[in-house]
Amino acid sequence: MRRVRRLVRGFALYEVLLGVTIFAVGVLVLGRSVENCLRAVTLTSDEDRMRQILSNRMSEIQAAADIPDKTKETKIDTGNGEMKLLQKCGPAGLKDEQDLEMGGLYLVTLTVEWTRTGQTQRKTIEFYIFRTG
Repeated sequence: MRRVRRLVRGFALYEVLLGVTIFAVGVLVLGRSVENCLRAVTLTSDEDRMRQILSNRMSEIQAAADIPDKTKETKIDTGNGEMKLLQKCGPAGLKDEQDLEMGGLYLVTLTVEWTRTGQTQRKTIEFYIFRTG
């Protein structure tokens, strides 16, 4: 009878250690989840900045009346690091149904490069523009 009463009165040391271990593992898992969420938010914000830079430059080129520069490099400070915008422009080299090269068409390639966690990231778009002259 005494033995039963002693078991009911409190927790043994191993039960407390098991509870603390389970709690510690839970906190570590929660911390890792928060870290992954922060990393995903950072990547998403980089992607949004990059798309905005490409969209703005593409709009500038399409709205201009003259032929864009053959090569151009622009460094853009985004507040969270520097992004490099590379522009290349050249004749499109497209041919019509009579196998004649179509004049006035240019292929523009825009590339944004940035560094995240020591690795260079890159995104490229290509589009055609028509300029007479």
